[in-house]
Amino acid sequence: MKRIALHVVLCASLALFAASLPARAEGVRPEVGKPLQAAQALIKQRKGREAMAEIAKAEAVPNRTAYENQIIAQMKAAASSSMGDNDATIKNNMAVLDSGKVSGREATALVEGIAVAYYNKKDYAEAVKWSQRYFKEGGTDSAMRTVLLQSYYLGNDCASVNKMLGNGSEERKASEEELQILANCYQRQKDTAGYVGAIEKLVLFYPKKDYWIDLLAHVQRKPGFASDRLAVHVYRLRMAIGMTLDTNDYMEMAQLALQAGVPAEAKAIVDKGYDSKALGTGNQAERHQRLRDLVAKSLAETQRNRAREEADAMAAKDGNDLVKVGLNYVYEGKTDKGLRLMETGIKRDLLKRPEDAKLLYGEALLKAGQAAKAVSVFREVRGTDGTADLARLWILEARA
Repeated sequence: MKRIALHVVLCASLALFAASLPARAEGVRPEVGKPLQAAQALIKQRKGREAMAEIAKAEAVPNRTAYENQIIAQMKAAASSSMGDNDATIKNNMAVLDSGKVSGREATALVEGIAVAYYNKKDYAEAVKWSQRYFKEGGTDSAMRTVLLQSYYLGNDCASVNKMLGNGSEERKASEEELQILANCYQRQKDTAGYVGAIEKLVLFYPKKDYWIDLLAHVQRKPGFASDRLAVHVYRLRMAIGMTLDTNDYMEMAQLALQAGVPAEAKAIVDKGYDSKALGTGNQAERHQRLRDLVAKSLAETQRNRAREEADAMAAKDGNDLVKVGLNYVYEGKTDKGLRLMETGIKRDLLKRPEDAKLLYGEALLKAGQAAKAVSVFREVRGTDGTADLARLWILEARA
């Protein structure tokens, strides 16, 4: 949060505070009240130095009463804050508070001024103390929540940042800026797991592509991530969240789908590439067409042999081929049958890669519009090679 923004918020608060001061009240003599009224008007315009000059005229009046001195003190507190003099703000605000003659909203505004003044002085420990007091005394300004959070962060008290934002009851209340602070805090600590967790919250509540790109990059850089085998899953996720794919992406994704034995998906990918003009244009257009022809040929062959492939898959002891046949049905639009075959294959066990199969099943459920069941399946993925990490990202996509 920028300091200038905090200063403006504070000035606005104290201008209202100054406007409430009873410069015309009974017990204030004209020679004191007149310059104070002028100061009051200047504070509203955020002209703190000029206001101080008028207040000095009131202070020059001899034999002031205790009440007049109280009003002068309050006006000085407001003026010093409006002119951005942090030390004077702290001194004058504390003097008014210590007098015991202000309470309620007036006292809260003074506490707010002290907290922000310490923040601007980079005395974050004192800023924390006074910000906490502000909320204990009933303050509700959301800007002060950020002052407190920033003070924890800039004071290297990341445990307190975590406490403010890291638990379930706070997540939905946290602003995008606050979650960015949390992410930066973990990054400063070189806590990768914590940083990824913070980015996951940003993806969930503020699903911008930049956050997704960062999150995907961290997952793919994680030691042990089976990048070759899981590349097609990464592409599916990128496509689902609306990330832009270029010509090479479409070509590689389609080829990976063919290698996985899912030509129906490869066709959907190539068609999308042509629709977006990423394929079919430029000096590589003939190459793109060759891939398209290959995909069409593979799909036709698979569909021609489908009855036999399905029968063989049903007769097999393991469920590997059932998962593959079912996935083809899903991409061909026969989702009910496809999902049923995939589920049967997974229940048979004896799968070559059971976590991959569950990840595929969850993706197919999402494609079929069954988000709740997909999330339930993704939660069961336990692989340590990146499958569980991708499943977690799919859950975020489904929830976001």
